[in-house]
Amino acid sequence: MNKVCVFCGSMSGRIPAYQAAAAATGASLARRGLGLVYGGGGVGLMGAVAQSTLDAGGLVTGVIPRALLEAEMALPGLLDLHVVETMHQRKARMADLADGFVGLPGGLGTFEEMFEVLTWSQLDFHRKPVGLLNVEGYFDPFISMVDRAIAEGFMPPSHRDLLIVERDPESLLDAMLTYQRPVLERKWTAPPGP
Repeated sequence: MNKVCVFCGSMSGRIPAYQAAAAATGASLARRGLGLVYGGGGVGLMGAVAQSTLDAGGLVTGVIPRALLEAEMALPGLLDLHVVETMHQRKARMADLADGFVGLPGGLGTFEEMFEVLTWSQLDFHRKPVGLLNVEGYFDPFISMVDRAIAEGFMPPSHRDLLIVERDPESLLDAMLTYQRPVLERKWTAPPGP
């Protein structure tokens, strides 16, 4: 794993622990020689993770749609910034550039991005590790949704192992670096006979 894509909020959240976790994640990536791929913004948790990566001497690649360039205020001094036309292009470029994915606290965009890369993994479109940094239990409802889908028969139990969940960046990156893709049960079975 050489580059990690981090999905996170363009806002900072209401408690300082979120900002601190974003900064710690960026510093940990840089210390390990892992590049950061992210949404290109200089605000919120996006700005915190990118700035801390840069401050620790790490490499940062941003990908931002032209329409959000002004709103998310691209991080000043970011040398590797890809400007794309659509959100679909943004996500595809980020996925192509990264060897793994991390979700930090965020809103609808973060949820959508995380579910998309998990879906792609479930469908074997990629075999990259996918992790959540569950700061202060922020992602407990997200995890509960996945567990409910399994309990209700919409997802095979083995597919839960596609998601790595940890509470600190060091443990999360350790788990991602040693990730072994689980053997997945088939998602689809033949319909019952007549």
